[in-house]
Amino acid sequence: MPDSIVDWDKLEPRTVIPGFHGRFAHSHTMTYAMWQIDAGATLPLHSHMHEQVVHQYEGRMELTIDGVTHLMAPGMMAVIPPNAPHSARALTDCRTMDVFYPLREDYMGTGVPSLLQAALK
Repeated sequence: MPDSIVDWDKLEPRTVIPGFHGRFAHSHTMTYAMWQIDAGATLPLHSHMHEQVVHQYEGRMELTIDGVTHLMAPGMMAVIPPNAPHSARALTDCRTMDVFYPLREDYMGTGVPSLLQAALK
């Protein structure tokens, strides 16, 4: 059963793809990813069945959803619909939270999610 209270600083970060260092928490139905993203890091174009909500806390990022690029700045939020192709590029160092519904079981392990492994090739 997931904990009701999460202290992000007590979770061990892991690098999922180059430049994306995440800490992960899970509820019964959702996954939360708190990212430290290095300036210049890119998230390759991919899609998944999950709805994804991106919260930009620090830094600036280009987020492309369905071929439309948006500049994400602190205080902004974006909703990525299920199965929508999307990618990102950090223009500066960023602190970003992603929330996924339903639960991302591929983020519960220790390796790189297979969906991102395929996108990196």
